Amino acid sequence: MTTITLTDGTTLFYKDWGPKDAQPLMFHHGWPLSADDWDAQMLFFLSEGYRVIAHDRRGHGRSDQTDTGNDMDTYAADVAEIAKALDLRDAVHIGHSTGGGEVTRYAARAERGRVAKAILIAAIPPVMARSDANPDGVPMEIFDGLRSALEANRAQFYRDLPSGPFYGFNRMGAKVSQGLIDNWWRQGMSGGAKAHHDCIEVFSETDFTEDLKAITVPVMIIHGEDDQIVPIENSAHKAIRLVRDGTLKTYPGLSHGLFATHPEVVNSDMLAFIRA
Repeated sequence: MTTITLTDGTTLFYKDWGPKDAQPLMFHHGWPLSADDWDAQMLFFLSEGYRVIAHDRRGHGRSDQTDTGNDMDTYAADVAEIAKALDLRDAVHIGHSTGGGEVTRYAARAERGRVAKAILIAAIPPVMARSDANPDGVPMEIFDGLRSALEANRAQFYRDLPSGPFYGFNRMGAKVSQGLIDNWWRQGMSGGAKAHHDCIEVFSETDFTEDLKAITVPVMIIHGEDDQIVPIENSAHKAIRLVRDGTLKTYPGLSHGLFATHPEVVNSDMLAFIRA
């Protein structure tokens, strides 16, 4: 396996395919998945001549199952170490859900010349949880329910989520893919329960408002209008008003996992933005 050992001793797994002198695209997965969630995108962009990189976030996939460092600042710092070790310059960083938060924080703090563009897909910024400052956010009881389900029976929980709202398979007339469900479960169960439990607080309560304002490169925000996990009104519609140079692309009827259910649609739109 290809791994990198970080300064704190944590070992992260990553994939790095394609010409090393080509423009790099780095993919950041959602909770509680792994780099494998980007297979369709990595193969597509590899065929278009790009260098494609994806890592398993600490506590996820094949990376160390850390019981500490499961916070957004550390996740972004880990990305910075990978980018430096692989000498990624003028890279496009693409993140889904929690990975979109990771991209946002990293891009806001990255060394000059490291990031060319950012793409946020069904991403959590600016902040998900309801609070006095975010009164129309998602109620905290929802996230408490996720924690309880993980504690009670993680394996069953990781069947139920992709079988239902994650891919919109609970909608009338949905074309259900058992392969996607099984792959989601496989990726989730390969990670660590402690890291996954900690990450629920990370993706629900981290505030990315100032990060979005600080990003100086072009940002594309992609979101399904029927996202049942990260509601579009509380995320994409707010985030686009905070970035300096933003492009919003929404898809009627598509779910939180839209890049997996409809890669032929999302990939072509991302390619156009990257080439623009």
